[in-house]
Amino acid sequence: MAKKKKRPEPTPAPKKKVALKGLDKVAVQRISEVAQNVFTKINELDKPEMKFPVRALSNVRYDKRRGYFEIGRQRKVRSLSVNTVKGFAQSLRMMGLSKEMIETNDFATKRDAYYQSKNWDDAKFNEQNESDAVMDDIEAMFSIDDVTREQLRFYPEEHGGAVAGELVIVDRDPDTHEDIRIDCTRFGTGAYTIPHSVEHLRFDTQAQFVLAIETGGMFQRLQYHKFWQKANCILVGLGGVPTRATRRFIRRLSDDKNIPVYAFVDCDPYGICNIYRTLKVGSGNAAHINQFFCVPKARFLGVTPQDIVDYELPTHPLKDVDVKRANDALKNDPFFKSYPRWEKSLQQLLKLGQRAEQQALAKWGLNYVIDTYIPEKLAAASRFLP
Repeated sequence: MAKKKKRPEPTPAPKKKVALKGLDKVAVQRISEVAQNVFTKINELDKPEMKFPVRALSNVRYDKRRGYFEIGRQRKVRSLSVNTVKGFAQSLRMMGLSKEMIETNDFATKRDAYYQSKNWDDAKFNEQNESDAVMDDIEAMFSIDDVTREQLRFYPEEHGGAVAGELVIVDRDPDTHEDIRIDCTRFGTGAYTIPHSVEHLRFDTQAQFVLAIETGGMFQRLQYHKFWQKANCILVGLGGVPTRATRRFIRRLSDDKNIPVYAFVDCDPYGICNIYRTLKVGSGNAAHINQFFCVPKARFLGVTPQDIVDYELPTHPLKDVDVKRANDALKNDPFFKSYPRWEKSLQQLLKLGQRAEQQALAKWGLNYVIDTYIPEKLAAASRFLP
């Protein structure tokens, strides 16, 4: 039997380094400092350490003036020992990969990074959740220097949200760096998809507000009937809990053009306590980066518990998980505990024992949401929930 030929080792083409500036320069400098510190400590026969913020709701604080969950002072310390040597090596290799990608203007998805580690011998990851956890720790470590995972060149797999309406997005050609103007009114029945990194985008708009919409079905209805034209607004489909790119896109658009953001989600504890709360103030697990990805200007247009009563909406009973989520928010969530109006609304939802979807408004007609519900809401925007 003929012996199987050994596959030759690939010889990667040399990558040209680019000039670094801004946060790229900061990120490479910080990575180098961490690595140098580890090297120096080992040479001095001392134990090197890495400190990471504790990413949990128990380690956050909420200040209305800042408008987002901030990371607290709790830190976890990882010292180099026999038991932690693999984790140390993995963290350093991940930082090294990040440094290389920044210096050569490249990127890796989270899945790419996991498979890259298969060349790291004993430091390789067995499962992607291991590499994801290390990546999150590294981001948390560098977040104090305003460096996010995207700036470390690790991009998510998922697409961003959908955008339609009175907005021109100025992107750039990745090869020539020439401006590309994208008119979000010119997608027919489709929509623009937010890219995984939005820092380089610029915006041109005269829109009055951004309407962030939970469900794909409702977004499609408003887009198909050009509600954005009638209301002079920008529609953004969240597709459930918004991705990082979607939240950053809305945040940059809102800040750059100084326009309000109104959230339109289902009236249930998930829509309120997960989707809306994450959009507006972030989450405990991501408290180290909420300052970049949350949208403090967001307000809650609906659907509210009072809407169930006022619009006589069809409902479904709250599930046990809904009741638990609402009670947890009332008891433990710093955002909802800071606003008596939210506490009252969540208590009303629990008392009703019912939840309602956005599409429930179709009881009064397929386009009732366009002709009546949203216009009535917009006429009293000052009464939106915070």
